Amino acid sequence: MTQQEFSETISLHAPSLRSHALNFTKNSEDANDLMQETLLKATRFASKFEDGTNMKGWLFVIMKNTFINNYKKNQKTRDNTVQEDEITSANLHYSATTNDSVGSFAMQDINVALAQLPQKYAVPFIRYFEGYKYHEIADEMKIPLGTVKTYIHEARILLKKNLKQYQ
Repeated sequence: MTQQEFSETISLHAPSLRSHALNFTKNSEDANDLMQETLLKATRFASKFEDGTNMKGWLFVIMKNTFINNYKKNQKTRDNTVQEDEITSANLHYSATTNDSVGSFAMQDINVALAQLPQKYAVPFIRYFEGYKYHEIADEMKIPLGTVKTYIHEARILLKKNLKQYQ
């Protein structure tokens, strides 16, 4: 079969390929792209087609594999993009640029907010932030464990209120 005959034969299958592509993509534009890519690959690999085999089936397999490969490629891209609810300090480390002036203003605001906390809330909160466990803070301050948890909780509420502009 010549290249011209092959191209004409695969063009006959274009309408059924388009509906098959729509089943995969659920989008008209994406279906057109998938169909075009399938026909391009079929033309490029015409020498691999064996006479006597089902051409429509062969084209559908090319389309299915193309769709799966594109899906996997797009999935990897989506995985690399951080969603808004996934913003954590670990994720920001990879994507953030530093702006020292903004960071210094934020640190000034945090220090002012910490200084405004009542001493009984500030000390347990700072110790907890430094990595001490609740029971260690309770032992150091000689207060009950529940009180330490309450003070830290209250400190968080006050800090959230005082640092509302950073939420």
